[in-house]
Amino acid sequence: MSAQLRPMREDEFPAFLERAKLSYAQDMIENGRLDDAVAHRKSEADHASLYADGLATPGVDVLVVEADGERVGHVVLGKREEHGVSSAFLWDLGILEAHLGHGYGRDALELIEDEARSRGYGRIALNVFGGNEVARTLYRSAGYGETAVSMAKDLG
Repeated sequence: MSAQLRPMREDEFPAFLERAKLSYAQDMIENGRLDDAVAHRKSEADHASLYADGLATPGVDVLVVEADGERVGHVVLGKREEHGVSSAFLWDLGILEAHLGHGYGRDALELIEDEARSRGYGRIALNVFGGNEVARTLYRSAGYGETAVSMAKDLG
C-alpha cells in the first residue's frame, strides 16, 4: 500500500471546505435531481452542521490521503448511531482528479477500515449517490453492500 492518512492541518481546511461544499452541491444537482439554488443551500447547511467547530468538531476526523509525501485526496470519518448500534461513518472519500486510477481510493478504504477497527468499530457505513458509478463500483469491490436504495422519477 502506497498511501497513508494524516490529520488535516488548519491551513488546509478552508480550501478543502470550499471544494467539499461545491462538490456536494454538484452531486446533488447531477445525481439528486435538486435545483441549483436548493443544492447549494443544502450543501452550506449540511457542512455548517458537520463541521460546527471546524477541525475541532467532536466525532468528525478530516484526514488527508498522502502518497510519497504528496496530497492525493481526503477522508472524512466519524461516528454514527443507527438503530442503537454505533458504527464508523465515512462522510466523504475524495481522490484528487490528477490522482484517480492509481489505486489510492482502494488504499484509503483499507486505511479507513484499519482506523475504524482500532477505534473498536465492527462496521463502516456510508452514503453514495446512485449516479456515482465509480464510487459504487469501488465500494462494492471492497465488500460494501447496499442497505437501502432511494429512487425517484421526474414527472415532467
